[in-house]
Amino acid sequence: MIVYVRYNLGPGVAIELQEEESVAKLKEVVGCQQGVQPEQLRVLFAGRELQSTATLQGCDLPEQSTVHVVLPPSGAPSSPLLLLQECLSQESKKQDRLTRLDLSSSRLPSTSTGLAVILEGSEKEEGSHGSAKEARDQVPAAGVRTYSTFFVYCKSCRSVQPGKLRVRCRSCKHTTLTLSKGPSCWDDVLLRGRIHGVCQSDGCNGNEAEFFMKCASHPTSDDDLSVALDLIMSNTRHVPCIACTDIMDVVLVFQCSERHVICLDCFRLYCQTRLNERQFVHDAVIGYTLPCASGCVDSLIKELHHFRVLGDEQYDRYLQYGAEECLLMIGGLMCPSPGCGAGLLPSDNTRRVECDQRVGCGFVFCRECREYYHEGACQTLPSPHIGEVSQC
Repeated sequence: MIVYVRYNLGPGVAIELQEEESVAKLKEVVGCQQGVQPEQLRVLFAGRELQSTATLQGCDLPEQSTVHVVLPPSGAPSSPLLLLQECLSQESKKQDRLTRLDLSSSRLPSTSTGLAVILEGSEKEEGSHGSAKEARDQVPAAGVRTYSTFFVYCKSCRSVQPGKLRVRCRSCKHTTLTLSKGPSCWDDVLLRGRIHGVCQSDGCNGNEAEFFMKCASHPTSDDDLSVALDLIMSNTRHVPCIACTDIMDVVLVFQCSERHVICLDCFRLYCQTRLNERQFVHDAVIGYTLPCASGCVDSLIKELHHFRVLGDEQYDRYLQYGAEECLLMIGGLMCPSPGCGAGLLPSDNTRRVECDQRVGCGFVFCRECREYYHEGACQTLPSPHIGEVSQC
């Protein structure tokens, strides 16, 4: 396998090793290249220090992963920092790795009455064969899961893909932070300031973790990031889709009290239908979004990138309609001239409106009836215009 090694934040250097070889072997190779003693080196990956006795496959290193190898400064660190680093080294052996982390339970609370009941019953059945955590920790020989616990929208793949969770120092933006503890819920990942650690970059005193996602379907560069789709998860409990009743491998779980489950094909159709009918909801905080397909209260989708399942063309329509709805909400209007539809925000309430030629066509029309501007009363009733469609 190929591993890219960044020594003391230098450029990535490809090193070829066998999956069965140890981290100590990796240290030997890097130590020989850099002229330093291997035992002085520290290997960092996904928020933790890799132990010398561990194998590469046991550390869940995918093909073409990037690891940081750092040589601590010659001056001995201060005793508090040294103590903290030793504690982190011990904790990293106990905590769930980012590569094996499963946060789906934080989207499936046991207090709900729908999906959670199914999950609770399923976990009780598993009790005779071991705990749910033990089942999650069982990984095949290759050192990776048989199912993905994270999903992202990858712009390169132009589709929903399995994702991998990574962490970096919020101060220096390098992936050299060792975590004080791993995240236990999605809020730990999505909200800043909840998880801390120690940055191993020389000269950096940062201690705040910044989590990010990358597509797991292909090698990625440092700046090739993807958006986490926290409502999409593997259907490990075989829950049927609320729409088609089929049991699919990957589903979206609405955050309503019932935690209704929908397969991605039905979710795409649901979004497409609501888009065609202009039945998306404009929320002042979230934006242009949808609730649970069953119409449950307090179930609006907060991460709008979930609507990327529509595909590029329909997603562009979604963005356009969302912008139009926002414009109408603040008192704007759309140019009624055929083929134009430019968004306008007149500075006063006069009936005469001129479409700005910098963004539109220059058409002068009546605000009331949307026809050519005229003096006197309107001769026709106002025609329905773009964006003014009732929502439910």
